[in-house]
Amino acid sequence: MSNKPILVVMAAGMGSRYGGLKQIDPVGPCGEAILDYSLYDARRAGFSTVVFIIKHEIEADFKRTVGARAEQAGLEVRYAFQQLDILPEGFSVPEGRVKPWGTAHAVLSAAKCIDAPFAVINADDYYGPTCFRLIFEYLSTHADGDKFAWAMVGFHLKNTVSENGSVSRGVCVTDAAGNLVSVTERTRIEPRDGTIAYTEDDGQTWVELPGDSLVSMNLWGFTPSFVTAAQEGFADFLRQNLPVNPLKCEYYLPSVVSAALADGRAEVRVLTSTDKWYGVTYREDKPALMAALKAMTDAGTYPEGLWK
Repeated sequence: MSNKPILVVMAAGMGSRYGGLKQIDPVGPCGEAILDYSLYDARRAGFSTVVFIIKHEIEADFKRTVGARAEQAGLEVRYAFQQLDILPEGFSVPEGRVKPWGTAHAVLSAAKCIDAPFAVINADDYYGPTCFRLIFEYLSTHADGDKFAWAMVGFHLKNTVSENGSVSRGVCVTDAAGNLVSVTERTRIEPRDGTIAYTEDDGQTWVELPGDSLVSMNLWGFTPSFVTAAQEGFADFLRQNLPVNPLKCEYYLPSVVSAALADGRAEVRVLTSTDKWYGVTYREDKPALMAALKAMTDAGTYPEGLWK
């Protein structure tokens, strides 16, 4: 088993709210996709192997675009496919189910490609250079001891909201040592009159959140023990959720993390990035992202044409 960290990219989702294959939508000054910037920043931080988790339906387009550019940049590229029928023994796909099983299942789909500590990211988020340096350094210098040595890169909430609608964020609580205590999913967070607030009753009441609250943007660092923990928890998840929500229940990375924290098996260090996050949650977010990438290119953060 190699100890050099690898990057795992979750790219199987099509982005239902935004429409289209946004993982390969051009947003950079020379037609780069959001994912190109993550790959560039990851390679610059020290990553040399990337695992793309995709669906067979997008395989040809993905390999021809992002995959080819990653190989051209000198990255070792591996592919895994998130398929509905990757299930524990004794379980089958419910009739009518088309929705993928969630982010923890995505990582399980890539288990055969993961032979080292690994960082996990979403394909359609711009994270900035800092987080890749932080997570690569952490994974390169920590190994499981009495507890799983996992990590998460947290972003300041104010750097992750959209002006075009609500967002869902995992709000983190840490202890004095900077370790994760809990992640609470707030599914509707919006900027409001110069503040940021969330609602749990469809907008009737709002609770303000400090702008420097740390939130999870699904950027995690795991040792291979995560795969084992996720496999162990998946059957229990299915037993509990299939009877009540067979077509839509999803097995998420944070639920595996929360379970390992609850039973004392894991310690999760929270690393903080002050970079601004960008994503295209809504189609209207795209112009701001494109302007930001052009400004960063003009400022020298990125070269003109990432892979030239």
